[in-house]
Amino acid sequence: MTKIFIASLLAFTAAPALAEPPAPATAKVQLADLDLSTASGQRALDRRLSVAARQVCGTASPADLSGQNEARRCFNDTLASIASERDQRIAAASLQPIEVAAR
Repeated sequence: MTKIFIASLLAFTAAPALAEPPAPATAKVQLADLDLSTASGQRALDRRLSVAARQVCGTASPADLSGQNEARRCFNDTLASIASERDQRIAAASLQPIEVAAR
């Protein structure tokens, strides 16, 4: 009887380890109402991206230092991962010429 109970307990505790990890959280940031060729439109975009990054990364209790560090890391990594797309969207909206100089 004890052997069956232990085998059942091991099977039960091993099941979560075999489960697939949860899909990462996502958020969509709307751009249609922004004029990205202006500084105010770019600031609005940056605010929206920050809000979206906070939503997908979550927050931690003030008592959970490790959780706060993880949320901060996630926030910074998330913004870094979309920086190129942000810059491309702004560049596409701008009609200003690009100045090229030799270095």
